[in-house]
Amino acid sequence: MNGELITEAAFRQKPSAIFFGFTHCPEVCPTTLFELDGWLKKLGTEGADVNAYFVTVDPERDTVPVMKSYVSNVSDRITGVTGDPDKIAAMLKGYSVFARKVPVEGSDYTMDHTASIFLLDSKGRFFGTIAYGENPDTAVEKLKRLAKS
Repeated sequence: MNGELITEAAFRQKPSAIFFGFTHCPEVCPTTLFELDGWLKKLGTEGADVNAYFVTVDPERDTVPVMKSYVSNVSDRITGVTGDPDKIAAMLKGYSVFARKVPVEGSDYTMDHTASIFLLDSKGRFFGTIAYGENPDTAVEKLKRLAKS
């Protein structure tokens, strides 16, 4: 979202929480980002080393300026990630994230997508997930354990 290149190496430097979604999402994405930001704030300094990312599943609409505006309105802890549709598709495939366009009235569309937050340890290995709607106390405990990984 800042126009900088991001590679897999970013997910091997510190523990990471990664959410895949899109800026035109009516409920799940803004709710998840708001909750993730709150959980990270609740951790305070204990979670300072946890990186958080919002990776678009809709790179055609979620351009760099759109992602920057959207994510900046929710959090200063979460970094938005967008880019070439083929590279985003490869990342989705690599994380086994489901995403597909669903036509709606007119010529518009929405996106169906995996709604869990993926947790990666400081070596980029899968550490667990936080499900959409998961108990907030459980989510915070998962992030605490992640921060120590």
